[in-house]
Amino acid sequence: MGSVAAGTAAWGLMTGVAMVKSGMSTFEAVLMGVIVFAGSSQLAAVPLILAGAPMWVILATAACVNLRFVVFSAHLRPYLMHQPLWRRLASGYFTADLSYVMFTNRHPHPVPSNDTAALRAQEAYLAGNCAVTWVFWVVPSLLGIGLANAIPLRWGLGFAGILALLGILCSLASTRLRVVSAGVAGAAAVAAFALPLKLNILVAIAAAVAVCLTLEKPAPQPPKTGGTA
Repeated sequence: MGSVAAGTAAWGLMTGVAMVKSGMSTFEAVLMGVIVFAGSSQLAAVPLILAGAPMWVILATAACVNLRFVVFSAHLRPYLMHQPLWRRLASGYFTADLSYVMFTNRHPHPVPSNDTAALRAQEAYLAGNCAVTWVFWVVPSLLGIGLANAIPLRWGLGFAGILALLGILCSLASTRLRVVSAGVAGAAAVAAFALPLKLNILVAIAAAVAVCLTLEKPAPQPPKTGGTA
């Protein structure tokens, strides 16, 4: 996570500044930065707060933006089901986009539940990624809240986070199917940009999944044995 920590920190810093600039009190901004811990939904909610949108619209927008974590958690379920409930809930809170991507790239398949050493190594890798992400997001976000009046939004430091995500995306585009899925998702997100509540993100995910399921070749079935002559 160290390779993208600087981008995460810059993004967190500008999110902290944006929350204060939107009219939130310092206490409200601190609570949102620590409890929500989701940059995209925070940045989606801040303009709505600034515009005085109804609470249900703000909550619905943040929920729609974060619905991708339903997909993430479904994928992580076999990795974490051996853990007690409180640890799974903690993993749900601390896991972010980049930590999820890094973890699944390093561990594409869950290890057997009876392999204690491998399980510990897998859990340690996820915990380390999540800890670095949390520190490099929350601490700069709090710093941005404290220095909101000294850091202008026109600096555009939040774009560093976008660059970090693009770097990870390009490094993961290692197969034709992954390149196609990224292209389809990007095109669908742009085409559906006018939808309310950031629903273009859900359209992008659904389109990419549908195309990949259509193009993916089924795994070859083992030959049947036995039978009568």
